[in-house]
Amino acid sequence: MELLINGTKRRIDSAPDTTLLWVLRDELGLTGTKYGCGEGQCGACTVLLDGQPARSCQAPLRAVANKQITTIEGLARNGHLHPLQEAFVKEDAMQCGYCTSGMIMAAIGLLNKTAQPSDEQLVAAMQGNVCRCGTYPRIVAAVQMAAKGGAA
Repeated sequence: MELLINGTKRRIDSAPDTTLLWVLRDELGLTGTKYGCGEGQCGACTVLLDGQPARSCQAPLRAVANKQITTIEGLARNGHLHPLQEAFVKEDAMQCGYCTSGMIMAAIGLLNKTAQPSDEQLVAAMQGNVCRCGTYPRIVAAVQMAAKGGAA
C-alpha cells in the first residue's frame, strides 16, 4: 500500500487494519504524532487528512489510503516553522509539550476552514484536545496570534 504523507508517497508494508498512528511512529519514524489514550479522546495523535483534523489512533490504513496525510513534521517549509508553530513558541503555549503537535494540527484544521475564528469557534474546535499541564489560555492566544498573522 502507498500513502501520501507530508507530500511524499511512502510504501507501507503494514496490514490494512493497522492504525495510522502506529505506521507513522513505528514504520516511518515520524514520532511527532503522539500516543495518548488510544481511544480518540485526547487529541495527542491528531494529524490532518485532506486538511482536516483526524485521530490517527482511530484511523485504519484502509481508510486513509487515498487521502493526503499531514503530520507535525510536514508543516515546516524551507527550514522555517509554520506560522502557527511560531505562534506557539512566541506565546510559550507548551509546557511538557506532549499535547503540542495534536493541538497545532487541530488548530490548523480550524484555520483551514475559518481564517479568523471567533473565540467560540476556537474553543469548539479545540475542545477534543487535552492539555494536562493546563496551558489552554496560551494555546488560545497562540491560535489567535496566528489567525491575525502576527506569528511570522
